[in-house]
Amino acid sequence: MSTRRKPPVDGQPTPLTSTMPASSIRVSPASRSPLLPTRLEFLLISIYPATLLLGSIFSTLSPASRSAPYSAASQSHPPEFAPSYFAHKRNVFNVYFVKVGWFWTTLAFTVFWSFNPGFGRSWFSKRRIQAAGRYAGVTLWWVFVTQWFFGPPLIDRGFRFTGGQCELIRDPEAREDMSDTREYITAAACKGVGGSWKGGHDISGHVFLLILGSALLWSEFLPALTRAEGLRDGRRITLDDGKVASVAVEKDKGLEEKKTEEPVTQGVKLALGVATLMWWMLLMTAAYFHTWFEKFTGLLVAFGALYTVYYLPRGVPSLRAVVGMPGV
Repeated sequence: MSTRRKPPVDGQPTPLTSTMPASSIRVSPASRSPLLPTRLEFLLISIYPATLLLGSIFSTLSPASRSAPYSAASQSHPPEFAPSYFAHKRNVFNVYFVKVGWFWTTLAFTVFWSFNPGFGRSWFSKRRIQAAGRYAGVTLWWVFVTQWFFGPPLIDRGFRFTGGQCELIRDPEAREDMSDTREYITAAACKGVGGSWKGGHDISGHVFLLILGSALLWSEFLPALTRAEGLRDGRRITLDDGKVASVAVEKDKGLEEKKTEEPVTQGVKLALGVATLMWWMLLMTAAYFHTWFEKFTGLLVAFGALYTVYYLPRGVPSLRAVVGMPGV
């Protein structure tokens, strides 16, 4: 016997966003802003500042770290005085993982994006396209900050804006042979000619990359875990008419019950492995590299992109229609 739905008090049906199935949305009192993370998300996000704090406390209390000299120019301990294998810039994890961190982020995301049945069976499903759009948005921010922003990347522009420059330019004889267009205005160009990047505030690129990459992966595969493991998912969104609703992970009705663990075994494990290793290297970066303020600004710059792509759309229906939300 079917249950008859009671008509709304105002006689009008509750409008739903065009990008979400009705079964995943439930209108509820606005006890929490849609722009804020859920408790589970807050716990995951808090891991990052806690990791930076833990690493910094360790470097302060560790006798080996305290006794080892620190070079502000290289933002690390000199190799001959490095207190740990992970304090060497040439350690295998830094060279083959962190230095090419966005490759590993892209690989993990691509595997998850390809095999996760929650995106639908079609390669051109709306969920799959929106997930690719979220990845593209975060990747664009990574490019702007670390690679190129209509010239030097934002990290290098910020360094020069705060008074930094290539040490080679301070040499009058070396400067005489250079035009304004040939000034070494990026850290890579400066180091390439044997100069030192000194004088300004240098946002920690390692902190930025490791937080941005791992949080992207967490944000994408967490809904798959909530469906498979029964974790609580209480995200809120603003509907087109301004009402606040609670949205749950939408289950794919075409999947058999025995396949509910499929998202975990196909794609999530690799993404989880990459995110975990990124967390470990973030801890090592916090313990052995950069100053407190450099690490803090790296955290803020990464969080800015993540908030724009994964949290802001919950309160802005027009933006949510473009990038969607993971799991719905």
